[in-house]
Amino acid sequence: DFSRSTLTPTRFAHEQTTMSAIGATMNVTAAAPSVRRAGSKASTFSKGTGIKSASTRVVARRARNAAAAPSAMLQMGPASPATTLDGFGDHCFKGAVAKKYLAKYGESEKLLDDTTWPTQAGKADIVAKAVLDWAVDNGAGVYCHWFQPMAASGVRHGLSAQVHQTMFEFDKDGKPFYNFTGEMLLQGETDGSSYPNGGMRATHTAGGYLSLDPLSPMFIREDTVFIPACFVSYNGDALDEKTPLHRAVQSMSTEGTRLLGLMGYKTDGLINNIGLEQELFLVPRHAFYRRPDLQFTGRTIMGKSAARGQEMSDHYMAPISRATTAFDCMRQIQMECFKMGIPLKTRHREVAPNQYEFAPLFGNCISQTDQNLMVMQIIEEVASENGLAALMQEKPFAGINGSGKHNNWSLGTKDGINLLNPKQINKASKNPEIFPVVMAALVSAIDKHGDLMRMSIASPGNDFRLGAMEAPPAVMSTYLGGDMTEYLQKFMETGKVEEYTPLKKKISFGASAISPIEVPAEDRNRTSPFPYGGARFEFRAAGSAQNVSMVNTCLNTMAAEAFQIVADRIEAGETPTAIAQDLLKKHSKVIFNGNGYDPEWPDQAVEKGIWRIDSGVDAMCKLTDAKNTELFEKMGVLTPRECEARRTIMLEHYTGSVEMEAMCMVDMINQHVIPSCKKAELGFVKKLEDSVKTLKKAVGEIHGASDSANAAALARVMRLDTMIKIREVCDEAESLCPPSLWTLASYDELLFLDTKPEGDLLL
Repeated sequence: DFSRSTLTPTRFAHEQTTMSAIGATMNVTAAAPSVRRAGSKASTFSKGTGIKSASTRVVARRARNAAAAPSAMLQMGPASPATTLDGFGDHCFKGAVAKKYLAKYGESEKLLDDTTWPTQAGKADIVAKAVLDWAVDNGAGVYCHWFQPMAASGVRHGLSAQVHQTMFEFDKDGKPFYNFTGEMLLQGETDGSSYPNGGMRATHTAGGYLSLDPLSPMFIREDTVFIPACFVSYNGDALDEKTPLHRAVQSMSTEGTRLLGLMGYKTDGLINNIGLEQELFLVPRHAFYRRPDLQFTGRTIMGKSAARGQEMSDHYMAPISRATTAFDCMRQIQMECFKMGIPLKTRHREVAPNQYEFAPLFGNCISQTDQNLMVMQIIEEVASENGLAALMQEKPFAGINGSGKHNNWSLGTKDGINLLNPKQINKASKNPEIFPVVMAALVSAIDKHGDLMRMSIASPGNDFRLGAMEAPPAVMSTYLGGDMTEYLQKFMETGKVEEYTPLKKKISFGASAISPIEVPAEDRNRTSPFPYGGARFEFRAAGSAQNVSMVNTCLNTMAAEAFQIVADRIEAGETPTAIAQDLLKKHSKVIFNGNGYDPEWPDQAVEKGIWRIDSGVDAMCKLTDAKNTELFEKMGVLTPRECEARRTIMLEHYTGSVEMEAMCMVDMINQHVIPSCKKAELGFVKKLEDSVKTLKKAVGEIHGASDSANAAALARVMRLDTMIKIREVCDEAESLCPPSLWTLASYDELLFLDTKPEGDLLL
C-alpha cells in the first residue's frame, strides 16, 4: 500500500492506475498467433517464456517504488532477483545451448567453432533450422543482422544498427508459417549511404551489404535473434567498425604465426584477447530531464560544482547502497547480461560521486567488442527502468573524474597460450628467446606508431579527460616496470638469452592473525597510457563511450607489422636475438616507468622523441599520414580510400558533437539562465546575451570552413576556449541565484543519489 497523504491528487490517481495495470499484466502471457512451420505440424509462435516487455517492467518498477512510499531516501528491500547463474547463456547460441538444437539435425556444437562453416555446402541451412528451433523455444520470432556503423559514439543508442525481420511468412490464405533459411541467416542488405561513410557511398550508389560474423555468437534479446555481422559497400569498402578489426587480427595472426614458426614454435594461429572495464555514471532521471545538455550531448556544458566532490576519496569501492535504486539497477544489468552469456564479473563504485564500473572476463576481441556494445545498451535501458539515467560520455561533469574503458590487450595462440605471459610461452615453446623477441617487437611498434594509438582514442569526450589526473596524458609511452625493463636492458646489452621469471614479494600485515600474501614485485602505474601488467598491456586512455574496434585495429596492425619485420629479417639471415637487440636500442626510449602526471613529463617526452599529440583533432588527421596509410595498406587492413573516409568521418563526428553542444548552450542560456537571472535580479543578462551572439558567430565560422579538418580545428577552439569562458559566466550566475529560481538541475541533484531524492517517484 502507499499513503495517499504523501502524494498529490494527480500522482495518487496515476499510481492507482499503475497498480491496476500491474494486476492485469504482471503474470499474463500475451496470446500468440499459431504459426505453422513449412512441412510440419502447427506450432505456437510464442511459448510464453515469461520475458516481460520493457513497458511491463517499467510499470512493475514504478509500482514497487510507489509501494515503498516516496521519501528523500528510499528504504527498499531487494526488488531485483539476486544475481545467480540460473539461465546463464540460455540466450546465446553456443556450447551446450547450440548442441541441443544442432544435434536434431545431425551436427554438434563444434561446427560453430569452425569459422568456415558459412562457406560449407548445406551447413548454413542446418544452422538456420537449429537457430529457428531455439528462437521459438525462447519466445523469439524476429531476427536481425546486427552491425556497427561508424561515428556512433555519443549519439547512436547501442552504437549499433539493425533491421528486424520476422522469421515467418504467410501462405496464400494469409496464415503464417515459419521460414528461416541459410541464405537469410548468412547475409543481409541495407542502405549504405544513410550511415556515415566519408564519401564511399551516395544516394545513387547506396548499396551496403551484411555478412554473418562466425566469431561472435548469435544471441536473443526480447523477441529478437541478433546475428552479429560485418558491413561493406558494393565495392567491398568497410562501412563499419568491425570489418577492419577482423582484417587486423587476421594480419597479426598470419605474421605472428610465421614468426613463431621461424623460432621453432608451430601453432595454428593467434588471437587477440581483450577485457574491457566499462565506467559510467548513474544519475536521477528526473534531474536528467532538467538538463538539455545531458539529454542531447551526454555532458554538462555548464553547472556550478557542488560543495562536495571526490576530494575525500569516499566513493571509490564504497558499498553500493540499497538506499538507492543503483544496486537494483546493477543487479538487473548483470542478470540480463548473464542470460546472453556475457560474463559481467565485476561491479563496483568508482572514484567520482554516482560513478560505477562493470568489467567482464577477458575473451576474443571480436566477441568482446560486440558484448561491450550490448552491455552499454543494456545499461542505458535498465537504468531508465530504475528511475535513473546512465551517462557514458567521457567527461559528463567538470571538476570530478571522467569515465574510461580500459582496454586490456593480450595475444595468444588458438589453444590458449598467452604470448605475453612468460611462464606460459616458455613452457609451451621450450624456447625462452621468444618472449623477449615478442616484447622487443611490441616496444618498437609502440614507439613507431604512437600517433595511431593517440588517433584511436581521439573521441570527443577525451578532450576533457586525458591528463586530468584521471587518465594518462596524450603521450604514448609504455610502462614495463623496473624488473621487466632491467631484464630487457640486460638482454639488449649482452644478447644472453635467459628465461624471464617475474619476481614476487611477500607483504606482511604486521598482525599474526593475518596471513602474509605474495604479490608481484612490480607496483601498479596508473599514469601510463599503455602499461604492461604481467600478462597483458592495458590501454588506459580509451574513452568510455567508444567502440574500441579502432583501438584494437590499430594495436593489431602495429603488432602485425612488427612481427613481419622480425620474420623478414630472420628469413634474410639475422638471428632473432640480434634483431631484438637492434629494435630495443632504437625504440626503448618509449619505455617510461615514472609518473605520467608529472607536469614536466610531456615536454620531456617530446625531447626524447616520443609521440605527444595534445589535440584530438590533430590526432585524427594523423590517420592519413603517408606512414600510416602505407602501414594499413601493406597489412591488408585499410585501403588509402578507407583511411581517408575514416579521417573525414572522425572529423565530422567531432565537429557535429561540438556544434550540438554549442547550440544546446545557446538554448540553455536563452531558455533557462537569462530568465532565472531576470527573476533573481542578477546583473548577468547583457553579458549572457552577448555570449549567445558569440556562440552563433563561432558556429557560423565553422560552417564556412574550407574543409573538415579546418572545421574541426575551429570547433575545438570554440569548445575549449569560447564555451569555457561562457560557462564561467553561467556558473557564477548559478552560484548567486536562489535554487527556487534556477530551472536547471544542479550538480547537487545530479551527483548524490545517496542523499538527494530519487527520480522516478518525483516525476
